[in-house]
This record gives sequence, C-alpha cells and structure tokens, in this order.
Amino acid sequence: MDRLLKAARASGSLNLSNRSLKEVPDQLYKSLDAVGEGENWWEAVELQKLILAHNDIELLKEDIRNLPMLSVLNISHNKLSHLPAAIGELKSLKALDVSYNLLHEIPEEVGSAASLIKFDCSSNQLKNLPCSLGNCLDLSDLKASNNCLTSLPEDLGNCSKLSKLDVEGNKLTVLSEKSVASWTLLMELNAGMSHAFSKNALSDIPESVGNLSRLIRLDLHQNSEYQVPSRISSIPSSIRGCSSLAEFYMGNNSLTSLPTVIGELTNLGTFDLHSNQLTEFPVEACKLRLSGLDLSNNSLSGLPPEIGKSPVHKIEGEYSLFLHQMRIECLMTTLRKLVLTGNPIRTLRSSLVSGPTPALLKFLRSRLPAEEEGGTSGNKKEVIAMASRLSLGSKELSLGGHGLNVVPPQVWETSGITKVDLSKNSIEVLPVELSSCASLETLILSRNKIKEWPSAILESLCNLVCLKLDSNPLRQIPLDGFQAASKLQVLDLSGNAGCLPEYPAFSFLLQVQELYLRRMQISEIRGDILSLPKLRVLDMSQNSLQLIPEGFKDATSLQELRLSDNNISALPPELGLLEPTLNVLQLDGNPLRSYIEVPEG
Repeated sequence: MDRLLKAARASGSLNLSNRSLKEVPDQLYKSLDAVGEGENWWEAVELQKLILAHNDIELLKEDIRNLPMLSVLNISHNKLSHLPAAIGELKSLKALDVSYNLLHEIPEEVGSAASLIKFDCSSNQLKNLPCSLGNCLDLSDLKASNNCLTSLPEDLGNCSKLSKLDVEGNKLTVLSEKSVASWTLLMELNAGMSHAFSKNALSDIPESVGNLSRLIRLDLHQNSEYQVPSRISSIPSSIRGCSSLAEFYMGNNSLTSLPTVIGELTNLGTFDLHSNQLTEFPVEACKLRLSGLDLSNNSLSGLPPEIGKSPVHKIEGEYSLFLHQMRIECLMTTLRKLVLTGNPIRTLRSSLVSGPTPALLKFLRSRLPAEEEGGTSGNKKEVIAMASRLSLGSKELSLGGHGLNVVPPQVWETSGITKVDLSKNSIEVLPVELSSCASLETLILSRNKIKEWPSAILESLCNLVCLKLDSNPLRQIPLDGFQAASKLQVLDLSGNAGCLPEYPAFSFLLQVQELYLRRMQISEIRGDILSLPKLRVLDMSQNSLQLIPEGFKDATSLQELRLSDNNISALPPELGLLEPTLNVLQLDGNPLRSYIEVPEG
C-alpha cells in the first residue's frame, strides 16, 4: 500500500479497484501527510482521482474531506449503506460514481459539490434524490437507474446543462413539464423499464419534450412482464420539435395511433413500437428514412404501400394534393429491418410478414399506382412559388434538392425568415438578396458548387448562428473570413479539402459550439481549434490525422470528439483528463496500437 500511495503522490491518481478491500485504508485520507523517505514534499501532488470500485467497502469516512482536490471519485460496486456529509466539501469534484451499492439516500450535502458534472447513483435502493442536486448547475450526466424513485426533484430543472438522464427501472409516474422544458441540451433520456421488477409507469409524454431539439435517444418502453397501472397512450404533436431524434423506443405501451407530425423527424433511424394497440401506420410516417422499424404485436390489418418509398418533400395541409402530384419518389433503401409478426394482417402473406425485409418492401412498392411509382420531376417554378408561400407562415424557406442554379428574387419578399435551406442544388454564387435577411439564424448550403467564401453576405447576417457549407468546391477561406461570422455556434465545412484559412483564423469564432471538418485531408489538429472556449462537438472524421495533441487536456467544454477513419496510432494519456465532460469519443477506423493503460495501483 505504501508503494501505491507513493505513486499516487507523484501522479495525483490512485486506483484500488478489485483488491477485496473491506475498508478504505486510513493512510489514504492523509496522503500528503505521509510523505516518506526519498520523497520531496514540494513535489507531492494532491490526490485528484480515486478509484475504489469492485471491493467490499462498507464505510466511506467523513475524513474524505481531507482530499479537497479530488475531481473523480469512483466507489461503485461496494457495500456502502450511506455516504458521508463531507462529500459536499469536495469543491473540485466533477465525477462521482456510487452505483451498485446499498444506499437508501443521498445526503443533501452533495449539492454543495457544485462543480459536479457526472453523477451515477444507479442500482441502489434510493427512494428519492436530494433537492440540492439542483445546485449543481454544471451537471450534464445523471444516472439514477434501477432504484425506487417515485419522482424527480423539481429543483433538477435548474440543471440546464443536462445532456444525459437515465432513470430507467424506477417507480416514476410522471416527468415534470417544467423540468423537461429546461433541459434544452438533453441528448439522451431513458425512462423506460429495464427488467421485470422495475415499475416505471409513465402515463404520458410531457408536451415540453418539443423543447429538446438536441435529443438523440428517447427510451420510454415498458415491460410486458409487469402489470403497470397505466401506460403511455399517445405521443404529443410537440414531438416534431425533437429534430435530432435518431432512436425512439415506445414498446409495450398503449398507443392506438401516431401523430402525423411523426414524419417530420427526419433524423429518426430506429423506431420501436412493438406491443402497442396501433390499428394503422400513417402514410405521413412513410417519409421517415428508418433503418429499423418494429411494429410487432399491434392490431395492424395492413400497411400503406408508401412504406416502401420515401418522399423528398415535406409539405402538408392545403398543398398536400399539389405535392402529391409534384413530388419525386425514391426507394426507401435505408430500411433494413421491419418486424410485423403478431399483427392480424390479412392483406399480406404470412411468408412476407415473417420473411426478409427487402422482399416485403418490394411487394408493397408493387401495389403503388404506376404514376406514383415512376414519379415526376415537377415544375420548378411551381415548387419555388409553393416554398415562397409556405415561408410566409413558417419563416423557413426550403428549396433543397431542386437542381437550382439561381434563386428567383421573389422568394426573398417574405420578411423575418429565420432559416434558409438551399442544399443539394447547383448554386455557384449566393444571391445578393440574402443580405437583406437580417433575421436569418440558419443557412444550409450543403452540396452546391460554391467556390468563394461569402464574406460580404455573412457580414450582413448579424443573427446567423448556424452555417453549413459542406460538400462544396470551396477555395481557401481568407485569414479574416471568419470575422464576418463571429457569432456562429454551428459550422460545417466538411468535404472542402484545402479551404481552411491560415492559423489563427478560428480564434475569431469565440461562440462556436459545434465544428464539423470531415473529409478535408487535414493532417493535424490546430491550436486555434483546441482553444475555442465553448466548443462542445468536434468532428474531424475521415481525415489524415496521425496524432492527438496534448492540448486537448485544456478543451474542458468538449462533450463529443469524433476522429474515426484517420491514421492515429496512439492515444495521449492527457486525453483521460477530459473524463468528467467528454461523453462521446469515436476512434474506430484508426490503426491504434497503444492504449492508455490503467495502472495496477
């Protein structure tokens, strides 16, 4: 033990996991006081990371306050029955893991550890969470699954930076409208049932779920092996606001229908609706580009033929007949799994229902009218006029995928436009009328033929926060080019090899939170990128990167780092310092030969 403590005084990190410990060694609580022979006291480092997981520890003493610099404490998989109040005195604590213990409560004092970012108290015997958690304003990752929680504290709504919430396997009956509305950065919400003994019994989905535009995964499935008092019977129309939703799990509920707006979830890839009471699958939902759809054990008597097709446009209401005549159809090549067993479907042979998905889709497609199967390119003028009329109410102009070389001036007559989508066209030069769109917040120019960085136009768009210029033949951006868009929060330049301005041009983007630089033949990660103070998402996949610089240790706001398909062969130990904040690290497709090793002691 003395050897391990000596090493910890040099590194600031101590790992005592899987050592069959019955108690925490007393000398650990006074690590710096025990500087021994051969050590210089001025070189000793305060303990910052302590791992005590997978032991038989029954007590964590109040003496834990003697480790004030502790930022990571993992005492999961032990036999703790309570936590010391002194846990609240750890002002530097960012990650606390007390999962898989015997805890009946979390002390209110934990709210005094106001720097807390990650808190895992899963698999205990908790009946409630302390209201004081609402004081942890930087909390982004909360796991409280598999406990006995009947409600969540209203004060948790103060944690506006929450990005992951896992309360699966509890006894919750409601999610607070007010709290959900405040979690605008939430990316994952798991409130389903994890096993036959969990008793979450949510009866509805809060209307405020529509505020969660960054939500990627929503799991509200129930468990068929347990009879709950009530199940969710409807999905609110506000779900259309979850524009980033990729995975939606609603199995074993009581849904009888789906809202037509479900077809607006354009990023949805997995949709699990098994074991509900659905009598039909709406035509509007056939617009989804799903990879997996589970409709098993419902009350479906048939399926719309359109499920084998995927319309490009998304216009509803009084213009639906016009759209039906003008739309371009394409095969839904994304759908890989369609499960229909357990439905009273009479219009399909059982061999099709239980057989391979491609055969089922082909059969459904064959039942479409000939004119719909072939499709039509439509009249561009009418489509443009329609988009212009729709923008009057929505304040969004959508003209993506029409092969446009220029945009007619009349479409800019609508005032107050906040979003313009001109993606997938053949535009080489941006229309000067764009400069008059002072309210514009989002500009999507992906997959065009733009060669020059539009500094003059960007300078006029003082409210622009999102710019997507990916997949254009963009030439090198001038050194001062980013000054024209200094308020950007999202920037996508992917697929524009050689367009990046010289160092330190990125230093002008002080507000940027998401930066996408995929497929750009980049060979190094520049310092002016690493120094961006608010950067949360950095995607540099499919480049030519060979190493990860040590400077990443200072990127303390980073939550997602995507570096897939590069030439990275080793990971710097400094990357481990981002553990409290980094939620996603993608490194697949790299020739990694060495890894960060967890020391034995």
